[in-house]
Amino acid sequence: MMTDPIADMLTRIRNAGQAGHRWADMPVSKLKVEVARILKENHFAYDYKVLDDGRHGVLRVYLKYHDGDPIIRNLERVSKPGRREYVGAGDIPRVRNGLGMAILSTSSGVLSDRTARQKGVGGEVLALVW
Repeated sequence: MMTDPIADMLTRIRNAGQAGHRWADMPVSKLKVEVARILKENHFAYDYKVLDDGRHGVLRVYLKYHDGDPIIRNLERVSKPGRREYVGAGDIPRVRNGLGMAILSTSSGVLSDRTARQKGVGGEVLALVW
């Protein structure tokens, strides 16, 4: 039984990047699809697709590389099931002075830190990416 599916997703992406794989497969959920969309929109992932495996479905995230090195250097889970981390609009963390990003779950949906600041909303900090 998996207690933290987002941490599992981030670990699968991190491991696939370090192993040099072209993509990472994981069980699909709406939240995972939104996280993959944010990674693609911010150029951390090449693309993502939801594949039908005859059961629940599979989310495939295509990884991006530059000179053989993965674009995603680090994925860090912030808010965990045992300890949630919430921030207001003015307290959204800046990751690597703007070179990375935070992924937030807000009342406006799953957003990157930059978009959440523009909209003036805070929420739960899901992960940090750089």
